Amino acid sequence: MKKTITILSITAAMIFGSVGIADAQNSKVRYADAQFKLMNYTHALEVYEQSYAKKPNYETAKKISKTQDIIRDYDKSYEWWKTTVGYDEAENFDYTNFLRSAQLTDNFNEAVSILEAKGVAADSLGVVKLLTLQSKKKVKLEPAEGLNSAGSDFDLSVDSDGNKYFVSDRGGVYPSETPSLRIDAKNKYFSEEKSDFNDREYFSVYRQDTTGNITELVSNVPGTYHFSDPSYDKGQGIMFYSVTRDIKKVRKRDNIVVQPEIYYSKLNADGTMEGFYPVPFNDSIGYSVMNPFVDEEAKRLYFTSDMPGGMGGTDLYYATYDENMTFGTPVNLGSQINTSGNESHAFRNGNKFYFSSAGHPGVGGMDVFQSNYTASQFSNVQNMGMPINSMADDFAYREILDKDGNPEVYVSSNRAGGQGLDDIYTIEEVYKQFLARVIDCDGLVITDSYLATLRDKTQNGNVQTTRGKTGELLAELEPESDFGIVISKPGYFSVTDESLTTKGFVGDTVKREYTLIAIPYQLPVHVDIVYYDLDKFKIREDAKPVLDKMGEMMNKYPFLDLLVASHTDSRASDEYNIILSNNRAKAVTEYMAQHNISGDRIRLEWFGEQGLVNNCGNGVPCPEVDHQLNRRSELILEAFPDTSKQYEIPESFKDMNFCDPETLFEDIQKELASIPTIYFDFDKSMLRSVHKKELERTAIMLQRMPNLMLYIEGHTDQRGDDVYNKPLSERRAEVVKAYLTKRGIEANRMEDTWFGETKPINNCNEITCTEAMHQLNRRTELRVGKSSFTYSGRKKKVDTM
Repeated sequence: MKKTITILSITAAMIFGSVGIADAQNSKVRYADAQFKLMNYTHALEVYEQSYAKKPNYETAKKISKTQDIIRDYDKSYEWWKTTVGYDEAENFDYTNFLRSAQLTDNFNEAVSILEAKGVAADSLGVVKLLTLQSKKKVKLEPAEGLNSAGSDFDLSVDSDGNKYFVSDRGGVYPSETPSLRIDAKNKYFSEEKSDFNDREYFSVYRQDTTGNITELVSNVPGTYHFSDPSYDKGQGIMFYSVTRDIKKVRKRDNIVVQPEIYYSKLNADGTMEGFYPVPFNDSIGYSVMNPFVDEEAKRLYFTSDMPGGMGGTDLYYATYDENMTFGTPVNLGSQINTSGNESHAFRNGNKFYFSSAGHPGVGGMDVFQSNYTASQFSNVQNMGMPINSMADDFAYREILDKDGNPEVYVSSNRAGGQGLDDIYTIEEVYKQFLARVIDCDGLVITDSYLATLRDKTQNGNVQTTRGKTGELLAELEPESDFGIVISKPGYFSVTDESLTTKGFVGDTVKREYTLIAIPYQLPVHVDIVYYDLDKFKIREDAKPVLDKMGEMMNKYPFLDLLVASHTDSRASDEYNIILSNNRAKAVTEYMAQHNISGDRIRLEWFGEQGLVNNCGNGVPCPEVDHQLNRRSELILEAFPDTSKQYEIPESFKDMNFCDPETLFEDIQKELASIPTIYFDFDKSMLRSVHKKELERTAIMLQRMPNLMLYIEGHTDQRGDDVYNKPLSERRAEVVKAYLTKRGIEANRMEDTWFGETKPINNCNEITCTEAMHQLNRRTELRVGKSSFTYSGRKKKVDTM
């Protein structure tokens, strides 16, 4: 229950309804009703029980049940609610409180059975649903170390030095003597030593210093009975607090309850209080003003009050104040926060506002709620769920920094299993938070659909994941567990991470970043050409080493398939040549079978004479060497060939950058064949016939790999002078470029330079060279590099290989 005397009175008068029923059956009940209104609950309960013993009835049983709830004797509360619901007059209010008391005493199943026997479904009361309301954070509550006692302890605050302040009635119990009853029911018991609510010492504020030593603060407000609700303004060194005072002129008047007020005092370093000043909106006999919370950033003092003009019960308000302690007019927090029930114990941290309420749908009597906060509004009020809330009262949610600057979260509660009547609990996040950014190759967070499967390998179960506002992947991880995650998206390589663990993990959040990479479907890895004899489709001996090497690569890398594009020369009819090119493609498939390469890994295309590489068309006289260039099968090794298949990154390529797919298979390319060097006769720049085949392979490579740039470098031997040799080397570079241009390669993908005799393979100026050594100098070298092409929408930089 809420801990100032006014909270208790309001709880009794407003949460539980009016107990002083006009048509009470006898003077004892009327007298007990009056004592209840005066908050003399222990004495009122004794009289109610005496009355019920003489004349059992529903109304008195209900009053006893409510009073047992207030003084929190849960076992007796359950038994009396069981008695109450046994009457025919019982209503939903009674059934709901019966179930709540049952939950507190581990009698829930029995209570459900009792109600079902009466034809009342527990589900219809909404209690079962509330009991399953879980906190959005996986947390556990532990009693705060060194703070709790056998009495009530609640409402934590902290000063600039890390000293903690809280409220307690740990002083002791003062049993009441049963007074004789007066028929006019005007007795009012008011003790200098104890609260008539529960015969315990009045509440006071206690201080736990950073060494753990606890001392009691002394209120310097004259006539203080209850002294509670400390809230510290670190900037000004001021403590706000609630007090209930002894106002003697009021004490002499019947049926007047002195209401709590808010004061503030200077708090000295030794914990003593200097001066006392009331806030200007106190009214000790009109309405309550209590539960101050200092919002230093906004310069607001939040508080609880039942002042006129509210929404019912106690509402939350704030008043602005400045460094001169000039206060503004109280502002009601509005209908998003306040209800016709009771709201209390405000707290703000950043953009979140916390409070307790019995008016919003909750689990127990008072629950802790959270809302979004801006300076102008509150929104999205949500119950914080179990275990932060319980079937009992939960209030005074606080987030503070300890002496070392570490965040600590506290809540006060009278839930079952505590050390005393109320206890202060720490809220600790049991689960570690998991936060992952899933990005593409440009570093942008992927927000569209992908599937993330997170598995707890220790607990052997899947872990639910969610998405944050900016697309981040979120989850809560069990402590001391190992995890694995798989992230997949159609058309992308899946990402697997088996290294996730919370074992020995220090910190709150396990962070990761994963890159989803588009699968470069049908990516050409290598090209080559095999040639055929006239009117034949038999694999020639000179073609076998090429096919053998490709078979070896396909066995080594199962993600490689072979595309075979077969052609003929122009001699014979079109119909004949189509069949002949088809047979040549099939011959490659049959040959690869000896390497155990299945036919479904070879994609065949045949074109007859439609794809001539030169002008040797029908009726055009051409030498045999040019016809030979047309009798061919172009061989393209393709990585990830099946566009409907979801591939995984090959194990041997795990450490490679698949965001640059054109560079992935350089080792394969180098292993299969090198870029050719074109050699020339002495003082000549004409292409030799033998090199045309090599340039054909280069042309096919450039056509199939549009990411490549070709660099052409012309050279000469060292005979003749440099003035002559430089233009010669230029012509040798240009003739290669011209040949490839005719084969359809764009000029902007080829860059030619020439060096004359300046870069010899063999320096014949220093040694005596043979003709073969001179031949090595007469050359045009070809190199390929990455171009600035766009692959899958991404711009590539120019780089040479």
